[in-house]
Amino acid sequence: MKRFLIATNFIKDENLSLTSKVERYLEEHGASSTRINGQQGDYSAWIPQEEHAGSYDCVIALGGDGTILKVSRDLRHLNIPIVGVNLGTLGFLAEIEPEQIYPVLDRLLADDYELEERMNICGSVFKCGAKEPLLKDVALNDIVVSRAGFSRVIGLRVYVNGRVMDIYEADGVIVSTPTGSTGYNLSAGGPIVSPKTHVMIITPISPHSLTSKSIVLGDADEIVLEVLKMRKAQEEEAIVNFDGQPGTQLSAGDKVVIRKAGQTTKMVKLFDVSFYEVLREKMANHL
Repeated sequence: MKRFLIATNFIKDENLSLTSKVERYLEEHGASSTRINGQQGDYSAWIPQEEHAGSYDCVIALGGDGTILKVSRDLRHLNIPIVGVNLGTLGFLAEIEPEQIYPVLDRLLADDYELEERMNICGSVFKCGAKEPLLKDVALNDIVVSRAGFSRVIGLRVYVNGRVMDIYEADGVIVSTPTGSTGYNLSAGGPIVSPKTHVMIITPISPHSLTSKSIVLGDADEIVLEVLKMRKAQEEEAIVNFDGQPGTQLSAGDKVVIRKAGQTTKMVKLFDVSFYEVLREKMANHL
């Protein structure tokens, strides 16, 4: 690798001290780098318009898992690998610690690394009765339909491959990828799944039931979440979010159709450490 993008979370890297070290080291070793800022918009807005997917070999994301999720979204069109340097707290996606940065850069410059492809999911939002989607988007972590504003629990009818699977009265429903299983899904009581698998996980958020549990589905399945009208006198208020980004309002009768996405997110893997070792270490340090 010789051509790098550096995506920095300016809040996490105060005074850009680590960013400057990375830029200087790459320059000293004959590589080029372009610094991009996504704090107040899209990371891709900082890339010259004449640049295209073949212009860069890798993006180094300095921040936490949130930074990596934003980089994955904003730079999806470049289809280049991501190296995550953890300046946050838990950091399941950002496996590199700041003190490891120079050996990591050496390995990247020497092309001594492996790539791990992470499954994405795509969601299409249909307003009630509409034939064409209002919105299409992709998520690396999860797509969440949840109650909005001060509404009470919402009703969601869940279809799998055209058949009703369940009806939830809950604060919402998470549809997670394996990568996202250690995020909101885990907080809501969902299972942890190896990121190498290709499955989708449905997890209700605070369900009004003692029997509602998470369900793991295959990557060929199609999931539909339909907002139900639970009370005659009250308009249902819900919102759909992709990877925690600002959401889209939903009303009764609206549907979100979710499938496995065609494109994956490429993560650079540098250390021979299993997901389960990382999981044990991260969870132990977070207690």
